Amino acid sequence: MRALDDVEVALKRTLELLSDAVASSPAASFRPTTIITGNDGQHSLETTFYKIPGSHVIARYVKSSHRNDPGRTVLEIILILFAIRTLLQSRTRADSGGSHFIQFNEKEIDELVDEWTPEPLGQPLSEAEAAELASVPVITGPNGVKPRLAGVGKQVLNLASYNFTGLASNEAIKQRAIEALRKYGVGSCGPPQFYGTLDVHMDLERDIAEFLGTEAAILYSQAFATISSVIPAFSKRGDVIVADRGVNFAIQKGLQISRSTVRWFDHNDLNSLEAVLESVKKEQRKKRSPLTRRFIVTEGIFEKDGAMVDLPKLVELKEKYKYRLILDESISFGTVGRTGRGLTELYNVPACKVDMLVGSVANTLNASGGFCAGSRIVIDHQRINGSSFVFSASGPALLAVSASEGINVLRDTPSILSTLQENIQAVRSILTRVDCITVPSHPASPIIHFHVRPTSPHSLLPSAVPHSGKPSNPTSIQPRDPPVFDIELEERLLQEIVEEALAQGVWITRAKRLRGQEYVEARPSIRLAISAGLTKKECEKAANVVKAAA
Repeated sequence: MRALDDVEVALKRTLELLSDAVASSPAASFRPTTIITGNDGQHSLETTFYKIPGSHVIARYVKSSHRNDPGRTVLEIILILFAIRTLLQSRTRADSGGSHFIQFNEKEIDELVDEWTPEPLGQPLSEAEAAELASVPVITGPNGVKPRLAGVGKQVLNLASYNFTGLASNEAIKQRAIEALRKYGVGSCGPPQFYGTLDVHMDLERDIAEFLGTEAAILYSQAFATISSVIPAFSKRGDVIVADRGVNFAIQKGLQISRSTVRWFDHNDLNSLEAVLESVKKEQRKKRSPLTRRFIVTEGIFEKDGAMVDLPKLVELKEKYKYRLILDESISFGTVGRTGRGLTELYNVPACKVDMLVGSVANTLNASGGFCAGSRIVIDHQRINGSSFVFSASGPALLAVSASEGINVLRDTPSILSTLQENIQAVRSILTRVDCITVPSHPASPIIHFHVRPTSPHSLLPSAVPHSGKPSNPTSIQPRDPPVFDIELEERLLQEIVEEALAQGVWITRAKRLRGQEYVEARPSIRLAISAGLTKKECEKAANVVKAAA
């Protein structure tokens, strides 16, 4: 403490001497040894000052600075004093007297609390939004192919939920889930890379990889965040992505997060894809661009309309132009192919031909989360670069066990897939004969979309729009000849069909969209989710109800 006091005295004395020197002639030469050698006390201060580490550097700096610009010395002294004062003063200035505080009694406090009105956390719903929210049915009891709705008061045929395989009411899966709940509890209590990984999570990843025929798989906690995390994990700024204009909202978010150069091809048009790949090749050759990573991003079965991509042709193009393929099979996994392995099984394409197979364990296996399957290098890269994997808590153990058991059911009971396809064909055979609607979905798709057929020239089907014959601009998300339709009118007509069908005991729903947020506005449609849990007769009955309502 004594040494610190001596240093502080030396610093103060030095600052005083510097001030005196500044007050003298500007041309005066500043010599610290001359100024502070007047007597023994000054000599002691000089000795003490030069004992401080770095003091010689400070002295040389002050000497040269004062000689060149005396005014700068004054400014620096002021700043030093201000810094010392700031460091020494108290960090908090508590008002000990309480003169700045208003004292309230209990009655006044209660009155202020009663008068306070908190601001709403969100914007109030519009009239249309409130009506749409009120029209959503509420299930009482367990969900399944024949749930009981609160407003209707009776069981209905469920064509609104993604219960394609009918495993939502499987008793064996329920018992396994209960056992896992008693053993592991409800939550995983941590991200996968810390304390959230359990043996059942690793078992599910291994089951998915073996089921699809890939080297490895990684499990994500949320299905929506899976594809939007996989894309930016591999594609960065400067890389090239060629994507379908009809991809779902989750893929759109992944493309946006990646900040890559995106080129677009017409929806489910592989001829347009080849033209875009060729244009990218010519553009890079012309600009002599450096070699970058290049990806093709599309869906197996499109969530927006149920169309299906031609996987063999897609693989051929990606190998021809040296691209990596990211395929979202959230709808096709567990629904197409002899045992539900997706498009690779349906088209007899080896799974290794697709670089990244992305899917959902919620739609088919009635659990929660998503997965990405591929080579071991691809999967290990995501364990430290997949943002949704790294920063999200792991899914509950009971849902992981349920998904693994669901894979076992699909593997051991391939008749589920044949029943599903029979139900799909039964519904399509009825709906395709209805004149007032059109069905754009693929014949094998478990989701069947249909649009109202327009009767006015203000609402045109895509096939009714005159095409110019020119290719679309790959740099623009908008197609060259976009379809024209009246969203408000068609959604009102479709909602009347939904309400009429529900009154007859069939639960269907409109395809809900985030209007104003998606890149391309999707045409309003009703989406039927066919389930293997229903019989063929029940599916035909439901289709006839929808037909009559339409």
